Amino acid sequence: MPQLALYTFGVLKSPLADPAPLTGEFYALGEAVYREIGRHPGYLARAEPAGGDRGLLFGADWGAWGEFAVPAWYGKGRTVETTALAATLSLWTGPRPAFDAVHTGLHRTALNRRHDWFERTGHPSHVAWWVPDDVTPTWRDGVRGLEHLHDRGPAPHAFTLHRAFAPDGTPATGTG
Repeated sequence: MPQLALYTFGVLKSPLADPAPLTGEFYALGEAVYREIGRHPGYLARAEPAGGDRGLLFGADWGAWGEFAVPAWYGKGRTVETTALAATLSLWTGPRPAFDAVHTGLHRTALNRRHDWFERTGHPSHVAWWVPDDVTPTWRDGVRGLEHLHDRGPAPHAFTLHRAFAPDGTPATGTG
């Protein structure tokens, strides 16, 4: 049965290494959000660096999830000291469970604070697509989908949780 891949991307107002209170709040809430989402019905897995290095994205060993990648329009730093982004790559049983997880609990609290932490870029913040159950999506797949979504809009291979498609490519109903 196909699984839903979900890539999220946002540009932070300050680098992850910034000791400012807002960056600390984002990190503190983020850890709790990951724990809560990991228990949500329909959640299957998420990309995590093999070494577990907090704040290390570029150059980390992501295993089957591939080399870390970002959209071409991201223009901030790529070192531990200068990286100013938040990105996730995860697998779900479908759009509804992912939508529910994103719009409830601690993640809902984080969404309500997103303008405190993230720049408004004019680009989509997430993209979803279907993968066979024996395929691990890669960061590069997520970037391609997000760029397609921005340039051409939703399609069966790059869509949002609000305008989802079923695995057969038909528009889905009841996700947002």
